[in-house]
Amino acid sequence: MASTEIYRYLSMPEKQVALDPEGYLIKLEDWTPEVASAIAAEESIELTDEHWEIIEVLRDFYRRFEQAPAMRPLVKAVAKALGEEKGRSIHLMRLFPGSPAKLCARIAGLPKPSHCL
Repeated sequence: MASTEIYRYLSMPEKQVALDPEGYLIKLEDWTPEVASAIAAEESIELTDEHWEIIEVLRDFYRRFEQAPAMRPLVKAVAKALGEEKGRSIHLMRLFPGSPAKLCARIAGLPKPSHCL
């Protein structure tokens, strides 16, 4: 469940989107591809087709299991959905530097993965 403590707002053309202190959406239903692009831009990431396919895998994982995956389950889910070559932590690190599971979850509009520091 997303935190209810509003830290700041992401200014979008149609509305203000509330974020928690770590940059995750307060209301998951506020997510749109435009919100994803704005969050990614704050991280100096321009979303490509490769990013979007990982985001879709992550959002599908959340729909099925009602939680965002930590790194190991994320790697397995990506490998299963997109093939072994893309299901490697090095690929995910290239697309989502630092902590791919956390960063991708934020961009995908999902809660912080449990078991992620």
